[in-house]
Amino acid sequence: MFVIFAGLPGAGKSTIAQQLAREVGAVYLRIDSIEQAIRASGMMAPGAEMGPAGYLAAYRVAADNLGLGRIVIADSVNPIRITRDDYRAVAERAGVSFLEVEVTCSDRAEHRRRVESRATSVEGLTLPTWRQVEARRYDAWDREHLVLDTARLSPAESVAMILAAMAVIKH
Repeated sequence: MFVIFAGLPGAGKSTIAQQLAREVGAVYLRIDSIEQAIRASGMMAPGAEMGPAGYLAAYRVAADNLGLGRIVIADSVNPIRITRDDYRAVAERAGVSFLEVEVTCSDRAEHRRRVESRATSVEGLTLPTWRQVEARRYDAWDREHLVLDTARLSPAESVAMILAAMAVIKH
């Protein structure tokens, strides 16, 4: 199974995705880690736009691990339809089921507090400011997916909802 996360920075995606990965023993792919490794490699000019490189790397690593029969969790903002479609295509080509999970925070003040107060576990990563989060392109969803509002749900409750949805999809 491929669990595909999406949501703005600071909504709680990584917290939930990491907890889920620990619980089910999944391969965890974090775009922030992949993109920061690309930046640190020296292969990009300082200040250059990342473009699709991190996502393309994640698709390949996901496909490899899905082919081995592993559960894979992709943790990324996944902000536009093309990245969402590409993640789904990885699952379809691998012949596995998938679950798309959008993590939101409906409490604007809480979301801002999280963005402004969080630290990163990815060495060298510069986190976005609240202004950058607000200005980020994030396409509305046009298909069925699981939505988790972290202003109302704890990480444990969110993981329980994902596990329940995974159980239904597997049957």
